[in-house]
Amino acid sequence: MNDTTPLQLRRRFLKIAATTAALWGLGARDTAAQTPGAAASKSPEQLRIGYQKAAVNLVVLKQKGVLEKRFPNTRIGWVEFPAGPQLLEALSVGSLEFGLTGDSPPVFAQAAGKDLLYVGVEPPKPDSSAILVLGDSPIRSLVELKGKKIALQKGSSSHYLLVRAVDKAGLKWNDIQPIYLAPADARAAFERKSVDAWAIWDPFYAAIELAIKPRVLVTGRDLSSNNSFYLASRPFATQHAPALAALLEELTRADALVQGHRAEAIKLVSDFSGLDAGVVSLFMQRRPASPVGPLNAASIADQQRVADAFLRLGLIPRAVKVADIVWRPEGTQVARK
Repeated sequence: MNDTTPLQLRRRFLKIAATTAALWGLGARDTAAQTPGAAASKSPEQLRIGYQKAAVNLVVLKQKGVLEKRFPNTRIGWVEFPAGPQLLEALSVGSLEFGLTGDSPPVFAQAAGKDLLYVGVEPPKPDSSAILVLGDSPIRSLVELKGKKIALQKGSSSHYLLVRAVDKAGLKWNDIQPIYLAPADARAAFERKSVDAWAIWDPFYAAIELAIKPRVLVTGRDLSSNNSFYLASRPFATQHAPALAALLEELTRADALVQGHRAEAIKLVSDFSGLDAGVVSLFMQRRPASPVGPLNAASIADQQRVADAFLRLGLIPRAVKVADIVWRPEGTQVARK
C-alpha cells in the first residue's frame, strides 16, 4: 500500500470538494449514475453501518440518504452505539459490515482476536477529547490525579488519553482509580461528585462544557492524536472492495459538505442526535477537515503506539501488530490514492 502524504490528502479533498455541490445539490441527484464502479449489479446485498453521535461524516450520509441512492439494490441499515467497544463487538460477530471508532477500541478488539480490518482513517482530532474536573474541584494538575477516581469508557479513545496523561504526570496506572462507565453513566457520576474527574470525547465533552462549565484539566493535544478509524468486517472488505472504496469516497464528500456548508451540517447532526445546535456547533469547531483516506505509515505507527502503551500496562492480553489487519485494497481506486 502506498503512503498517503498530507499534501496528497489535501489535493484529494480539494478535488472532491470541487464536485460536491454538483453531486449533493438541492436537486439531490443520484450519485450512483454519476460515479464509475457503482453499478447495482456489484452492490452488496446488505450494508449495516455502526455509528456514534460524533461520527459526523456518517451522520451526514444517513440524514441525506446518500448511500440509499448510490446503492439502490443494497439494504442499508444504521445502528447507533454509545461508544466504540460496543460497536466493534457487533462488527466482530457479524451484526455489522462497517463502522467508525476512536483509536483504542480496535486495539482491544484485535488483542481479543476479533476478525476485523482497518479500512480508512480521518485526520487527528486532539482537541476533541479532554479530562475534566468540576469547577470547584481542588485538582489543578495531572499529578493531583494520584489516588483519585476517574470515570471513563473502558477501551475507548478516552482510555488512551488517560493512559498518556498519567504517564505525563509521572504517575503509574495503579496510582489512579479508573472507574469504567459508559458516557451517560459517567456524566451522572461526575455531576454528583461520585468521581473526581472524567475522561471523555465529543459530543459528550461539548454537552457538559456548555451545561455546567467544568474545568478542562488537559485535552488530547500533545498527548493523543485521537484518530478516528473506519473498520469493516473481513468478508465485506474482501468480497466488496469496490463498494467499500465508494463508501469511503462518499464519506469524504460528506466532509466537504460539512466544511463548506457548516450551518446545514449542524442542523443535520442536531436533528439526528437531538443535541442542541450549540453543542453540535462547539464540537464541530474542534473538528478539523476530515477527508477519509487509507491508513499510511504514519497513522499505522501512531496506532501501534496506542497498542504498545496498553500492552505495557497489561491492559490487553497480548501484543498486536496493527499492520496485520490493515486493508490493502489492491487494484481499487483507494489503493492508488
